[in-house]
Amino acid sequence: MKRFAFATASSLAVLAASSVMAEPQAEVLHWWTSGGEAKSVAVLQEEFAANGGTWTDMPVAGGGGDAAMTALRARVLAGNAPTAVQLKGPAIQEWYEEGVLADISNVAEAEGWDKVLPASIAAHMKCEGTWCAAPVNVHRVDWIWANADVLAANGIEMPTTWDEFNAAAEKLQAAGVIPLAHGGQAWQDATVFETVVLGLGGPEFYNKALVELDPEALTSDTMVKVFDQMRTLRGFVDENFSGRDWNLATAMVMNGEAAFQIMGDWAKGEFLAAGKEPGKDFLCASTPGDGYLYNVDSFAMFDVEGDDKRAGQELLAKLIVAPKFQEVFNLNKGSIPARTDVSLDKFDMCAKISAEDMATSSENGSLLPSYAHGMALRGAQAGAITDVVTAHFNSDMSSQEAVQQLADAVANSY
Repeated sequence: MKRFAFATASSLAVLAASSVMAEPQAEVLHWWTSGGEAKSVAVLQEEFAANGGTWTDMPVAGGGGDAAMTALRARVLAGNAPTAVQLKGPAIQEWYEEGVLADISNVAEAEGWDKVLPASIAAHMKCEGTWCAAPVNVHRVDWIWANADVLAANGIEMPTTWDEFNAAAEKLQAAGVIPLAHGGQAWQDATVFETVVLGLGGPEFYNKALVELDPEALTSDTMVKVFDQMRTLRGFVDENFSGRDWNLATAMVMNGEAAFQIMGDWAKGEFLAAGKEPGKDFLCASTPGDGYLYNVDSFAMFDVEGDDKRAGQELLAKLIVAPKFQEVFNLNKGSIPARTDVSLDKFDMCAKISAEDMATSSENGSLLPSYAHGMALRGAQAGAITDVVTAHFNSDMSSQEAVQQLADAVANSY
């Protein structure tokens, strides 16, 4: 567009028009590549296009996002950051400290985000008081999913304690059914581990051990029992688990090859995408114990040049937190809206349980950030814990040895 330099006022008017007329462009880096996830991100693409935007998709496969973060760092170092990136938790703050994030406070304030987002979730989206990311959803991590027919055929109820889970798993194993569908990837091991920490130790212990990294909690008798339970769970996994993607483990439950999976509610997105009905084809229940572990997907906006890219960021941020997208996206993804004012009428029973439990946990102080999914800790500390968890899960390391290694690894990670 040509810019005419008449008087100062008309110059400003034309510049404003130039910005308004810039066609929104967005190159979006994310790791939503499985069935339910791909369907979910397609919803955002369609809405972005419907509002005049051009979306360039940059999916990087890998459920934990590690490969995506490697790709992101290469792009930023090359001075060619994507417009928007799927980021969460402390990782948002880390990128902000590197001076590469954009300020989207004008959108947040215009849309009243502070009034509709829970304070704990809003805090993750702010960088020194300015808004730098837009929340998409709230995933609950501490879920057990089960094949309803397999449980019924073996006379098993959904377990409410870890002892009940172990007894059910032994019964299933004797009947020739794989008790626990699991993918041998570090982030999946960590996911199971943190649910056991919460279940055996309770919310206060979880907070001390995996948020505050308290040495006494990390070396406690309770943590020894956590590793004992992890060793027990290892015995309930099939021998072909190594390297398996999480959605393939979900498929094992779906087709009756396995009975249970411990995974966040993105697994529900897979069941729903396959036309399965909660309460009928598959069952959902929180893992044994009290509390709620959350994982919030969000998009951080990177500092980019060009009116079209900035317009793309603003449109993207507005659409992500808007009620329409929050509803449609989360219906597909298996999660619940980050906004507290979105009706749950169209949501399934598992989502309603999740929303109710989140509200209760928020009130009683047991709403906790997931360490395994990048919400509680910075990368070095989270990685140190996960390395020990995975080493223990894939060896004959004793629980006592694991606990000592855990404390040492955390101490050496700073």
